Amino acid sequence: MVFLFRDKSIVNIVFLVLLGLLVHLHGFTVPITLVANNQDGWFAYLLNQYVKGAFESAGFFLYLVVILLQAIRLNFLLAEQKMFPNTGYTVAMTYMLLTGLLPQWAAISPALMANFLLIWIYIKLTRLYNHPAPKTLLFNIGLLVSITILCYHPTAILIVVVLFALGIMRSFKLQEWFTLLMGIALPFYFLASWLYLNDDLASISQFLPKIVLELPVQKLSNLEMAGLFAIVLVLLAGFFSWQQFNSRLVIQMRKNWSALLVMSFILTAAPFVFAHAGLNAAILCLVPFTAFVSASFSYPKRLLFPNFLFFVLIGVIMYNNWYLVKF
Repeated sequence: MVFLFRDKSIVNIVFLVLLGLLVHLHGFTVPITLVANNQDGWFAYLLNQYVKGAFESAGFFLYLVVILLQAIRLNFLLAEQKMFPNTGYTVAMTYMLLTGLLPQWAAISPALMANFLLIWIYIKLTRLYNHPAPKTLLFNIGLLVSITILCYHPTAILIVVVLFALGIMRSFKLQEWFTLLMGIALPFYFLASWLYLNDDLASISQFLPKIVLELPVQKLSNLEMAGLFAIVLVLLAGFFSWQQFNSRLVIQMRKNWSALLVMSFILTAAPFVFAHAGLNAAILCLVPFTAFVSASFSYPKRLLFPNFLFFVLIGVIMYNNWYLVKF
């Protein structure tokens, strides 16, 4: 099945839509939910205010459109950077498959919407290497990170990501680090000024993330354990395939992969360090995870192992939706 997505053809978009329908087949019988806590940021407020009313009738199709757009955008980005030897749709295929591994990911949530901004941040990070005007780019990255945090508070961990990425992409220059931090701080400065002028500075805590060390879930269900096992399995396979070919890449591509690797490890901590983030916040990891898992589908010349991983993921997804196929 993997060969269908290794070609660069418009027909692959149709295959992606069909794959999304297969992965989220449960959406035809069990409504896709909207999970948004207003305390998590502006995305939650906007979803509750403007989307929730029409969600019951169009929730499933809205969810499919969101994940399809993110999958295709990430696929085009990594293809443009030539991160893989072939320019197909295996990245988009991987993203669609991974969204079906955990029940918490089959929902419209602020974390899912934040992935649009996360992809945008990664695009800008990859442009840092040998950029002619790095200060302007760094300031824009800082602004984008700050806006992302205001939209979804658990993305505050992105501050650590961009600081590490800057250290990877460029040699140390104090002015550049200061420019990045200034870009991050500026929206919060304006927000605090506006609240102060309105004599409401005490409410600024509503716009800041609440750091609380806690487990995402108290007890894992069988579905969650199966999904996490599948994620770990395909990630290990992806890391192995990526490591074999990483030494053959040019320096800029290695730095891009290093930024994704840092992003993978740091974003994994988001469900554990923010209050009530839960496994919904773990969907932020899909952006870097997809790149590495895609390596196990894109790099091997023989399709035996990629097809094996594909059907393992399909098997776990079918197990998660067993009530639909058991008859």
